[in-house]
Amino acid sequence: MSDTDAAPERGAAAPPTNVVVVVLAFAGIVVSLMQTLVIPLVPELPRLLHAPATGTAWVITVTLLGSAVATPSAGRLGDMYGKRRVLLASLVLLAAGSVIAALSDSLAPMIVGRALQGLSAGVIPLGISIMRDELPSERLGSAIALMSASLGIGGALGLPAAAFLAEYTDWHVLFWTSGALGAVAAVAVLAVVPESSVRTGGRFDVLGAAGLSAGLVCLLLPISKGGDWGWGSAPVVGLFVASVVVLLLWGLWETRSARPLVDLRVSARRQVLLTNLASTVFGFAMFAMSLVVPQLLQLPEAAGYGMGQSMVVVGLVMAPSGLVMMAMAPVSARLSKLHGPKVTLMVGAVVVALGYGLNTVLMSAIWHLVLISSVIGVGVGLAYGAMPALIMAAVPVSETGAANSLNTLMRSIGTSSASAISGVILAQMTVSSGPVSFPSQHGFRLVMGIGAGAAVVALLIAAFLPRRRSSESSEPRPAEANSSVRA
Repeated sequence: MSDTDAAPERGAAAPPTNVVVVVLAFAGIVVSLMQTLVIPLVPELPRLLHAPATGTAWVITVTLLGSAVATPSAGRLGDMYGKRRVLLASLVLLAAGSVIAALSDSLAPMIVGRALQGLSAGVIPLGISIMRDELPSERLGSAIALMSASLGIGGALGLPAAAFLAEYTDWHVLFWTSGALGAVAAVAVLAVVPESSVRTGGRFDVLGAAGLSAGLVCLLLPISKGGDWGWGSAPVVGLFVASVVVLLLWGLWETRSARPLVDLRVSARRQVLLTNLASTVFGFAMFAMSLVVPQLLQLPEAAGYGMGQSMVVVGLVMAPSGLVMMAMAPVSARLSKLHGPKVTLMVGAVVVALGYGLNTVLMSAIWHLVLISSVIGVGVGLAYGAMPALIMAAVPVSETGAANSLNTLMRSIGTSSASAISGVILAQMTVSSGPVSFPSQHGFRLVMGIGAGAAVVALLIAAFLPRRRSSESSEPRPAEANSSVRA
């Protein structure tokens, strides 16, 4: 049966395309809210949880680790057993984790709840893969761009909401709200999103999942805790060495496995490899803004360059960048359709580099920071929309879940590295005002310069991508996918 024959049948049975896109994007935004959910609480967590600051730091770290562990496994499980089914399970984990955190008044249950929230991170790559399987060609580009950008949209829009709730309500309301949003997203997915018929079957690579999870924990744990433990300390150095050894052994296993968790031969293809490398560097570039702008706004005016604003104001300043990312989704899709996603990724990198360049000279007023974060948001929205198109143009339709999950993971590694490196720089480059020390203005400028440099590196990596229009290869229709699976 041809594509044109199949399309009307699907259209008659399926919900309206726009509704599916809205529901999946909403689910992605809800999951990405977990990035900024506890930021307003960080200074108060030791008092709220009756624990030392070294312990409460795990409230953030454990979510990062849970996300890293879950993302690649969720993608492969979705390819094997149904993407909608695994997406629903991820949202249930988010809701359950939120309820546990909302009921907690001590550190242990809070860490459990936050870990479960982190395990929901596979929703965004799964949503992208569902869109590839289910949406008509004319809607696919902009829908995927919106879903991909939801990783940044939720973080930006969630900060003002979280800050408002933390300041004017009981802090438990933050987690009750995230639990309610997770439940709403799960019900909406259950009601609207169809289950894809594109599946690989086979057995899940349990050893491969365990190996990759162990390697990622050994890598990300010292990145996130190196500032506290000491970068030259035995635990940090030992974990970095262990990560190299474990990941090498994992790679050897994956190349010999009949059903690998990650098909490294596909991942080594030029387009996939370079896109993932660019995603890592771009994730670094994007997150530098999220570290610099809030600190500039919150530093006391006595520092000479601080603005003495509350966390609520910080959220309101960051919110426009999320709206800009959302607005860029159709622009990214249109640019990719006309010139290919490679060009879109390169344009996004240039815009981000320009944004950081402006930030080195415009950092003395609130409107400066609104402008800069919005400009960087334009670049992020363009680039994040192009990355899934590049990945899906180069992988079999039956492996889109795993491939998109790996790409999302690479972005997360980039953002984690940005947090660690920027933290070291700002901790070392300080000025004193009486007994209090602040990160220096030169330190902020250096971080922004590194962010600009990272965007330039992403641009250079993208320049070596094959030039291929997304419309030629990244939009297979379900009928094609089904026939390939049957074959």
